Amino acid sequence: MKNSDILYYLALQSAEGIGDINAKKLIAHCGSAQAVIEEKTKTLEKIPGIGTFTIRGLKNRSIIKNAERELEFINNNNIQATTFLDKNYPDKLKHCVDAPILLLQKGRIDLKNKKIISVVGTRMMTNYGKSFLEKFVAEIKEYNPVIVSGLAYGIDIFAHQQAMNNGLQTIAVLAHGLDDLYPKLHKKEAIKMCENGGLFTEYWSNTNPDRENFVKRNRIVAGLSEATLVIESAEKGGSLITAGIANSYNRDVFAVPGRTSDKFSLGCNQLIKTNQAALINSSKDLVYMLNWEIEDKKSNKSIQKQMFVELNEHEKNIYNFLVKEGKQNLDLIALHCKYPIHRTATLLLNLELKGVAKPLPGKIFEAV
Repeated sequence: MKNSDILYYLALQSAEGIGDINAKKLIAHCGSAQAVIEEKTKTLEKIPGIGTFTIRGLKNRSIIKNAERELEFINNNNIQATTFLDKNYPDKLKHCVDAPILLLQKGRIDLKNKKIISVVGTRMMTNYGKSFLEKFVAEIKEYNPVIVSGLAYGIDIFAHQQAMNNGLQTIAVLAHGLDDLYPKLHKKEAIKMCENGGLFTEYWSNTNPDRENFVKRNRIVAGLSEATLVIESAEKGGSLITAGIANSYNRDVFAVPGRTSDKFSLGCNQLIKTNQAALINSSKDLVYMLNWEIEDKKSNKSIQKQMFVELNEHEKNIYNFLVKEGKQNLDLIALHCKYPIHRTATLLLNLELKGVAKPLPGKIFEAV
């Protein structure tokens, strides 16, 4: 994406009172991030859910100046910036309504592999958790998954280390900008993982690793993957927050059980007890429940079925987009196919009635 486009996404990110959900809504209505920034106040006022405070943030002249400084840092430090509309934006994260409108990354990240799992747990890892994780990663090596975690002490860093030891791609999601690293003790691992994997963040340079940033970044950890695995957790902690977010995204969550007397098994046991996570005793359980042993083949029957369905030009446009891009949110479909949202909804209904598309939770649609 051009520098000029990234500039306006950065400006949107820095505007006070605008989160990722509202930013996407504004882009869908106006057509681009630049159009949002340049749109007249009277037009912005007509957009549902966009109030005076939000508009004031958009019209603050400092957001462009701030964006220009950050864009200079990005260009000078070999950082890749990816918007939620780019093809190389993480596919699974794209389907999360509150995913970042702009991701910053370093390394050699390749997410074409659909087998992506997040591994989280306590910073006070025990020998029980260490032993399980070491064996688990070694056993799933043959499936060549991508291991996502948060580079924190304990389970996080050990998951990254085991992934690298087994030649697997691993990604760390940071709670600060790419000008620094927290904790600094893990700098060696961070540099090494950039050779096969790398670092993701939504935060700008000079951002402190504040507590609330870790909580917020957990949605990226959960959203990047098809499943989240909790190795060890006390009754409260960031791992349980990540598991809760994964559940809200309708992703699989697995937890390693432990003895009722073990402090760092209480969280996992609670997740299992309340049906928020499936019990996992070994890697075989995860492989079975995620159907990793079944080869991913496109069905010829589905292709043949479409040959006998008559679609008009506009229906074909949306259908072909869904076939190419996979599951997509209504707003994104409207934006890419260049139809108003109300007309896009009508066309999608027609496709559904003709049996070539189906709706999913969260205003998401996919080709059948």
